[in-house]
Amino acid sequence: MKTLQYVHWQHETMWLGYLVEFPDYWTQGETREDLEENLKDLYQELASGRIPEVRQVAELRIA
Repeated sequence: MKTLQYVHWQHETMWLGYLVEFPDYWTQGETREDLEENLKDLYQELASGRIPEVRQVAELRIA
């Protein structure tokens, strides 16, 4: 099992959010639970390699 961080907020009647690892790809849901399911689906698509040129966030250590 993998744990992912996500950012979310409510705008009017919808919940919006994105995965911290993939900040350019947003999704939404009518409830927070719907949003979380959509984020899981989005992660599967982005991590599958089927979508070309997916931008990600990474860490760089500098000594």
